[in-house]
Amino acid sequence: MLVLSCLLMSVTGSITAFSTNIWMYSFLRFLSGFGRATIGTCALVLSTELVGRQWRGQVGIIGFLCFTMGFISLPTLAFINGGSTWRILYLWTCLPTILYSFLVYFIVPESPRWLYIRGNKEGFVQTLKSIAPPTTRSSLTLSFFGSFIEFENQEVLDNNTVDLYSAIRMLVERNWSFRRLVTVICVGFGIGMTYYGMPLGVGSLNFNLYLSITLNALSELPSSILILFLIGKLSRKGSLLGFAMLSGICSIGCVIFEREKFKEVQIGVELISYFSACELSRFS
Repeated sequence: MLVLSCLLMSVTGSITAFSTNIWMYSFLRFLSGFGRATIGTCALVLSTELVGRQWRGQVGIIGFLCFTMGFISLPTLAFINGGSTWRILYLWTCLPTILYSFLVYFIVPESPRWLYIRGNKEGFVQTLKSIAPPTTRSSLTLSFFGSFIEFENQEVLDNNTVDLYSAIRMLVERNWSFRRLVTVICVGFGIGMTYYGMPLGVGSLNFNLYLSITLNALSELPSSILILFLIGKLSRKGSLLGFAMLSGICSIGCVIFEREKFKEVQIGVELISYFSACELSRFS
């Protein structure tokens, strides 16, 4: 899924550079965004499955640090190619991802959990052996796992007819889980509006565009580092509420301080708002 998503995003993004009209451009951007949507989730799941439960939060935050590095590279590329067309920028940002897709295919192991659910016991054991320490690798055999892993429905697993939508059906059928699902969707929608909307809207601020985007990208670094050390110590509900209120207040401040003479104050409150949105995305 990760390889296919990266390829879809990068290939359609590269083809976008050769668009001849707005309809072709919009369709290709839709396909690119469709591929982009699952990359973060797939990368997070694959990376956190490689470590123990106590380290999964920290490993997940490291992924956000890599995302920050990519974010910082965007204003740099835009500044270097200041005299080029938008088509060149698309090629600069999309072509390297094609190479990355092939690296992922040959380097990143498949999810052991996914192999187990699909009934691929041999692949499940081989994947665990590939990520296990050398001292315990020889003891991880199919018979070893068979001594304590009880497959719930051996016949269904052997036929690869697992109901992949059973978890979704359980969420919808239970009232408490459905209410929680709706709440999470609403919270995620609001966080996404701020997290992606703030960098896209910096062009309307009374500040240098390149510098504004660079400062927004840099503000993700302290956000990720802070969460890296505090994710296991802070209350998630309280943190979500606090950062959401701070982000909302500072977003309103961007409108209040819209005059030219307040441009330093405006970019300051915008950075605080975006910093809070970054914290929200990490906690959620």
